[in-house]
Amino acid sequence: MTIEQLKFDEKGLIPAIIVDAISGKVLTLAYMNRESLGISVERELTCLWSRSRQELWLKGETSGNYQHIVSITADCDGDALVVKVEKDGPACHLGTDSCFTNLIHQSTERNDFTLEGLMDLLDGRKREKPEGSYTTYLFEKGIDKILKKIGEECTEVIIAAKADDKKETVYEIADLAYHVMVMMTEMGISLEDVHRELASRHVIDHKVKQEKMTS
Repeated sequence: MTIEQLKFDEKGLIPAIIVDAISGKVLTLAYMNRESLGISVERELTCLWSRSRQELWLKGETSGNYQHIVSITADCDGDALVVKVEKDGPACHLGTDSCFTNLIHQSTERNDFTLEGLMDLLDGRKREKPEGSYTTYLFEKGIDKILKKIGEECTEVIIAAKADDKKETVYEIADLAYHVMVMMTEMGISLEDVHRELASRHVIDHKVKQEKMTS
C-alpha cells in the first residue's frame, strides 16, 4: 500500500497509533496529515499534526524525546496507521513512558505479562528489597550468587533439552531467563540494550547473506 492509497478523513487526517518497537507498548494515539506523514517517512522521525495548535509537530523537537521510526503499517482499510518507533525518552507530555497509564479494568483470569513489566518489578525489588522475596535474597547476596544460579539453570536447560523433554525445557528456560534478568538489573543492563545488540547483529547477518548471494 502507498501513501496515495491511504484514506484520510474529511479534515485530511489519519489516526496514528505510536508503538514502542522494543516493548510493544502503545505509547500514544495521534494524527497525521499527508505532509506530516511524508516528513515522517523522509526523516524517519515521528512527525504529527497537532489538532489543538493546528500545526505540524515533530515529536521531540522541543523535549529531545525523538521517536525514530522502525516501520509504518496501514490497516486493512487504509484509514489508520501503526507507527513502530524506538524512542529517546518519555512519550507523554506528563513525563510518563506512555500516554496510556490510567487503568480502567484488569482481568482476574488473564495475566497481562510482559518482559518489560518483569524488569520493572525486578528494579523495584532491587530498590525496596521487601522481606521474604527470593529476588531480594539474590540482590542481597550479590553478583556472585546470581551468576552461580545462572550457571545452575544453564545446566538444567541442557539436561532437559538432552532428554528431549519439551515441557521441562520450557520450565528451565523460564528459570534461566528470570535469573539472567536479575543479573541485568544488578548490572544496569536494559532490555533495550539487548534489543539494540541483537538488531545490530541482524543487520550484519543480512549484509553477509547479501554478499554471499552476489559473490
